Amino acid sequence: MSTEARHAAAETESTTTGAGLLIEALAEQGVEYVFANFGSDHPALIEALARRAEEGIPGPRIVLCPHEFNALSAAQGLAMATGRSQAVMVHTDVGTANLGGSVHNAARTRVPVLIVAGKTPNTLEGELQGTRDTYINHLQDVHDQHALVRPYVKWSYDIQTGTNVKQLMYRALQLAASAPAGPVYLTGAREVLAERVPEVQLRGEQWQPIDPTPLAPSTVAEIVQALIDATRPVIVTTQFGRNPAAVPKLVEFAERLGVPVVESNPAYLNFPATHPLHLGYNADEFIGAADVIVTLDSDAPWIHSRRRPAADAVIYHLDVDPLKEDLPLWYAPATRFLRVDTSLAIAQFNEHSRTLELDRERLAARAAQYRDLHDEQRRAWADQAASGAGSLTAAAAMSALSAFLDDDTIVLNEAITHAETVFRHVPRSLPGTSFANGGSSLGWSGGGSIGLKLAHRDRQVVTIVGDGSYLLSVPSATYWIARRYDTPFLTIILNNGGWNATKQNVLRQYPDGAARDGDRYWVNLRAPADLPAIAAAAGGAFARTVGSLAGLREAVPLALAELRRGNSAVLEVTLAPISEQPA
Repeated sequence: MSTEARHAAAETESTTTGAGLLIEALAEQGVEYVFANFGSDHPALIEALARRAEEGIPGPRIVLCPHEFNALSAAQGLAMATGRSQAVMVHTDVGTANLGGSVHNAARTRVPVLIVAGKTPNTLEGELQGTRDTYINHLQDVHDQHALVRPYVKWSYDIQTGTNVKQLMYRALQLAASAPAGPVYLTGAREVLAERVPEVQLRGEQWQPIDPTPLAPSTVAEIVQALIDATRPVIVTTQFGRNPAAVPKLVEFAERLGVPVVESNPAYLNFPATHPLHLGYNADEFIGAADVIVTLDSDAPWIHSRRRPAADAVIYHLDVDPLKEDLPLWYAPATRFLRVDTSLAIAQFNEHSRTLELDRERLAARAAQYRDLHDEQRRAWADQAASGAGSLTAAAAMSALSAFLDDDTIVLNEAITHAETVFRHVPRSLPGTSFANGGSSLGWSGGGSIGLKLAHRDRQVVTIVGDGSYLLSVPSATYWIARRYDTPFLTIILNNGGWNATKQNVLRQYPDGAARDGDRYWVNLRAPADLPAIAAAAGGAFARTVGSLAGLREAVPLALAELRRGNSAVLEVTLAPISEQPA
């Protein structure tokens, strides 16, 4: 059959396009929302969406995002809340570039997200449907568009033909969701997406993510016995709570054996903050004296240059990626590195420990020691919040805020240098009520709050950020999206007037340097800017700046009332500035 005949036959027999198969695959795989920033590469996708709407076919809901960073951040937040794969659509190379650090965040937080980007058309003389027809089609033709995201994505591919679009989509979502989860990247030129192709039916059960990996029974017995025999055991975790149902299992195990838990830079609630075996958020305080350490899903449970375990400590690293294979420089001492689904491992620990004859009196005495340490720690934190004779410190502000939040309130923590202060003074105890970015590209919490609110429309979402993180969250786009899609949330800006993380890094490296002596850090963001007003202008948010504890206590109930009315709210809390250096 000639090429012309094949095209004619396809036109006669086919009922869809490559773009139609792409959208159909998302719907079939349960993707509820697509966070999109459309451009000249998307006509076939837009047409496919319009046809589905016209025909009354259910499909993913489009969430328009004026900035791509917010789009992927929102997808990350929704993925963290649900554990399910999400989808983002962006415009060629420039839209991909605008994703910026959000790709890093998705990779480091291990969330399953499919990023679909168009590519500039492959033809320019009108040969095919979708050929180049504008000036920018030429400018967006780059040698390696995938290089923009390659260091962070698990897999990337350029669709070559519309005939296997659905298979590629199923494969992409399968890869994204398989542990360790992460972002994947798929591109397609306009001609490929517009290509007329036959319908394709796939069996979803044949494209499932890989099953979670358990531990060998002998390894389970070894680790449990090591924790039983230990004098000073400790569990350190960062992302164990990505599966909220696993948190009670960890509580059960810790209680049975009397083992404390430290949350190191937690991205999720891994262990209830109010539990007597919770020993805070800084593993440095405990690992030097620990004789048995178990880490669960933690990329950097401690910092070697600050504090390291004893030379004779027994250490077990449990993780779906225990060797951090995508980090060029990474190593840590351990007795064993174990590739395992940690929620499954804890379930195995519980099952095995239930069969043992335990010295309950000894283990109870050990737990009592940690309970006393927990209580002492909390008293010190309370004293910190109460110090300063009513001045507006971050600790005092967070303690005051916490009094207004119920147990179901979801808190996003992007306070950076004040992050541990937030964890300490806004304690969360229910699984799925505490979230933080697993990466280091600031500004995630703006879009992340939108994603979390989409997942939990019946719950309050409160985001706590620094002034630097707030500005990096593209607030004009953030609150525009929140108003457009009815996802109101409260933002608390802890405004210390600059990039304190940068200043602290300088002081750690040069504690007696010229930068300290002359207050020359170039971090001062203090300016006559009304940060909450950005949200008011872009999204109709309730906006207020407070400079006292009394003002904060007055403003928080007003802000929460605005949430109940469907409006976002932004409260700026003015703290002491970190630098007085002029511009």
